[in-house]
Amino acid sequence: MALKSTSSTIVISQSVLESAANTFTSQQVDLQLNPLDNEVFVVTGLNLDPDAPDSVTATSTTVNVSLSTTARTTVGSISDSNVLGAARTQIICNAGMTPDGGIAFSREDPLYTPQEMSYLGIIATNDFFINIEGVNNGNAKVCRARLYGYRAKADSSTYAALVNSELLSA
Repeated sequence: MALKSTSSTIVISQSVLESAANTFTSQQVDLQLNPLDNEVFVVTGLNLDPDAPDSVTATSTTVNVSLSTTARTTVGSISDSNVLGAARTQIICNAGMTPDGGIAFSREDPLYTPQEMSYLGIIATNDFFINIEGVNNGNAKVCRARLYGYRAKADSSTYAALVNSELLSA
């Protein structure tokens, strides 16, 4: 793949607030890439920080979040080709347990580029999306996201392949 770095490391921070409790919401973030120069964004790391779910008596609650390269209608998971990373926080309760009797879990995949890889993904279109949806919460939840990477220029055939692949993964 023919990519030439055109910037040092860039850190982008953004957040998304559910439009209402337990409602899928997506925030589009513009990278301001220059398609005339075949510019792409090479993602080397990301961090997703979802709110804790509400503690509800005898009810399991969850906050699911993801960062995707194209618009989605669901949060999705890392098994979806357009999802670069996902996180979940949840409280698992058995029927009849008190709110403080639940067990809390959290998960985030991936955080940073594995040593044997030089990047997590490449964003070839002009933006990315932060997605959130809660389950059984009484309040709207927030996800804070931080994306690490650098701008790069691709040769024409590589750029065309990356854009095509990204758009077809939607």
